[in-house]
Amino acid sequence: MLQTHINVFSSFTAPLHSSRVRSSSAPTRRRLAKTATPHETNLRHLTSRIVQLTRRKQLRQILDETEAAKRHFGKLNTIVMNAVMEACVRCGDVDSALRIFDEMKNRDGCGVDTVTYATLLKGLGEARRVDEAFELLETVENGTAMGGPNLSAPLIFGLLNALIETGDLRRANGLLACYGFVLREGGNFSVSVYNILMKGYINSGCPHTAINVLNEILRQGVMPDRLTYNTLILACVESKKLDAAMQFFEEMKGKAQKFVNDDLFPDIVTYTTLLKGFGKAKDLASVLKIVLEMKSCHELYIDRTAYTAIVDALLKSGSVKGALCIFGEILKQAGLNPKLRPKPHLYLSMMRAFAFLGDYDLVKNLHKRIWPDSAGTILLVAQEEADHLLMEAALNAGQVDVAIKTLTEIVSRWNGISWTSRGGMVAYRIEAILGFSKSLFSPHLLPQVSPSEPVENYMIRFEATRPLQGTIKLREVVMRFFDEAVVPIVDEWGSCTGLLHREDCNQLDASLSTMMRSPPPSVTTSTSVGHVVDLILEKRYPMVIIVNYTNSYATTPYSSRAVGVFTSEQLSRFIIPVSQVKGTDLSVYKR
Repeated sequence: MLQTHINVFSSFTAPLHSSRVRSSSAPTRRRLAKTATPHETNLRHLTSRIVQLTRRKQLRQILDETEAAKRHFGKLNTIVMNAVMEACVRCGDVDSALRIFDEMKNRDGCGVDTVTYATLLKGLGEARRVDEAFELLETVENGTAMGGPNLSAPLIFGLLNALIETGDLRRANGLLACYGFVLREGGNFSVSVYNILMKGYINSGCPHTAINVLNEILRQGVMPDRLTYNTLILACVESKKLDAAMQFFEEMKGKAQKFVNDDLFPDIVTYTTLLKGFGKAKDLASVLKIVLEMKSCHELYIDRTAYTAIVDALLKSGSVKGALCIFGEILKQAGLNPKLRPKPHLYLSMMRAFAFLGDYDLVKNLHKRIWPDSAGTILLVAQEEADHLLMEAALNAGQVDVAIKTLTEIVSRWNGISWTSRGGMVAYRIEAILGFSKSLFSPHLLPQVSPSEPVENYMIRFEATRPLQGTIKLREVVMRFFDEAVVPIVDEWGSCTGLLHREDCNQLDASLSTMMRSPPPSVTTSTSVGHVVDLILEKRYPMVIIVNYTNSYATTPYSSRAVGVFTSEQLSRFIIPVSQVKGTDLSVYKR
């Protein structure tokens, strides 16, 4: 596989040499065409290959092919290795990026440049290894960095944007305080810096602060650009200030006409952001107004993302028919332009709306066409949801037999169903219709337990669990965990401080308190046993601590003394399959 790609690189050398032509308008002077060597051409194709694999996030393939290229071509140049480092950063493997950086700056390496440092700083920022990033910047500032890169705006922008994306505004402001002088133009920050800061405030959940940044921009005499307005509109949408969003929208158009600046006119991002806001607000009139304006603007290209935003906004606004019309328009346009083929997300959005209305035929048709007609990969979770929606549409349409058949196929294909999902709610309804005797899931009953009774009536006394002191070394009690999967741990005052699970026992010479999970799940003695059973089933707790909550000043049950436990083993002894219950007794439990 790797040798094949290397041969492909070599095969392009001859055509590239023969296709190079002169591009000079001066006929009196003959200019020699500079042709690339076969080695340079091969490295160009290798770089292109790395970029393609990076888009698909196939890092292992990139590293393997890079090693094969080194064996075949010898030392690779800085451009190729920068592309490999970018792939590591894109795939979130900053350790590999650091390893490649060390390899490049070695005496036998290809060398590093500003692009290398900018890429590595971005990767360290995204990985939240900010201290290492600042140390690297200090070497550049002090002039001790290998390769002698200059402290420039690209270095600072890469790290700043990475910090903003991770929501670390404190470090981002610290970076500007230390190295902001590099980004100043005429004594002020450029508009790009303010745009990044506003994005950071939005990402960190402070859209109101992002809106206030506009005052600072205007005070500094900086001219807002299209990205500034788009970010402001997004901040208004996130803070539910749609009137302010429309004011910025109109201001954009007004300034673009006043200054004859096409770069200030609203673009597709502007319109889709507004659609998102009005869709959430269920303002159908405003959604329709935005859609009409989009279609009336001949310079605006409505791409697949914009069409998807229109359909989502119409569905959220309650206009199912309008969404269906736009969806039909997308399919029609996709016949001429394959780039407009809808993604699976759009099919699922339509299926959700019509499944709720009980339009089984339409949902069935969408379920059938999502496979051949959608663009991109259909994830397993999307396939499962599509099956669930088909079942929901059948049940809401009154076709109970079809819904039961679909549920049976879902259980068989997906090995069960999550009760907390939308499909699980539909399965609940089907189970209620079938009753215990015809259930598809072999339900179990608790005939000996009344869910409303306090758990105190069923718990095991805490002393009977033989809790262990947290200061004991595991080596002294290791045999205990061959018999028991979990053991309570107590402190010197006898208070339960945690639970030690068998799978966490990995250091024989360590004390038990260093390996336990703390605080332990706990409830009071008056808690209903039904709630405790739910905790064990939903959270998969092997043991729940029961405490006697008598201190009115304590903040949590954890601060009270443990009096008992309820375990998953107890629960398994209480339950009885429906098949073992007499038919005459079933009516008692159908509630």
